[in-house]
Amino acid sequence: MAFDAEAIRAEFPILQRQVNGKPLVYLDSAASAQKPRAVIEAMVHAMEHSYANVHRGLHTLANETTDAYEGARKKIAAFIGAEPNEVVFTKGGTEAINLVAAGIGTYLQPGDEIVLSEMEHHANIVPWHFLRERKGVVLKWAPITEDGALDVEAFQRLLGPKTRVVALSHMSNVLGTINPAMELTRMAHEAGAVVLLDGCQAIVHKPVDVKALDVDFYVFSGHKLYGPTGIGALYGKAEKLAALPPYQGGGEMIGQVSMDEITYADPPHRFEAGTPAILEAIGFGAAVDWLSGLDRIAIAEHEHRLYARVRERLQGANWLRVLGEAEGKGAILSFTVDGAHAHDVAQILDRYGIAVRAGTHCAEPLMRRFGCTSSARASFALYNTEQEADAFVDALTKTQAFFS
Repeated sequence: MAFDAEAIRAEFPILQRQVNGKPLVYLDSAASAQKPRAVIEAMVHAMEHSYANVHRGLHTLANETTDAYEGARKKIAAFIGAEPNEVVFTKGGTEAINLVAAGIGTYLQPGDEIVLSEMEHHANIVPWHFLRERKGVVLKWAPITEDGALDVEAFQRLLGPKTRVVALSHMSNVLGTINPAMELTRMAHEAGAVVLLDGCQAIVHKPVDVKALDVDFYVFSGHKLYGPTGIGALYGKAEKLAALPPYQGGGEMIGQVSMDEITYADPPHRFEAGTPAILEAIGFGAAVDWLSGLDRIAIAEHEHRLYARVRERLQGANWLRVLGEAEGKGAILSFTVDGAHAHDVAQILDRYGIAVRAGTHCAEPLMRRFGCTSSARASFALYNTEQEADAFVDALTKTQAFFS
């Protein structure tokens, strides 16, 4: 049975609205996805019926909220094939990477090497630059090919006796490239390196099993996964989390505190100082529950069909440059229009109710790799339709006419 995008759309209240007198065509899900009613209602229910602070409380509301919060952790752990004690709630993928980088940085020495790729999001670049500035570590960059694929042979050549960390995107937020994570992880481990994967894009479009990947750390955000903002998850192998020092200090992350000494809680609570994002975690759990109830293979096929439809209709458009066409890529179309700045393209598309992203997409090294100052990006999600794909192509063609 074909995936029924229209039925799914009915679960997203915002998709019923109009923008500039046109039906909203939301093609910015790679930046942040819209929220289904199941997520909205879960958060509202928590606020209206059983909200209190989590842990340590002995009254009914505290117990109910703690159960819901820790229940969300169990749902997210099951979603990625992990154990609950291996899942740390963070503000998002960015904080998760910062947490790992800060912890690993305590034992890195000058000259130690960290391998990244040219396609990384700034969230998986800047925290490692901090260590370059503060610890004297060396950043090494795996190149990508002209079609946007990681050069695996060049990556392997970068690995050596000083490689301590390999930090890579599982799926590029600009190119849609899906990296061979299992193969890259194996290579990195053979070199003795710790591996972190930025899964913020990949986990939305494909099932992820962190045990099968054998990755040491895996990070992702709630808001791209149809959940709320301000919440994300860090998966870490139990022994890897246990080896990290606390990232922040405060309540919840302690064992005991005195004037003379302090002990720390075991992971994951060691890394969740202060009152956590309780409602957001509950909403995150609801999003994972909702998505788990759908046929994810059918979703991926649906998204790919939309992308292929757009590419076919734009075939021969000599005014268009597409960034990244690696085999097996996800449904992300980043592009430039001859003679037009990406910001202008996005603003004109908005007149037709089409929402796309424009700019560097927090990936300036990648933009330089392709000789661009910016690009526009249309990203397809499970709630997009063939009619919307056609509306995007029609609007883009009209937009190009402004600049010809």
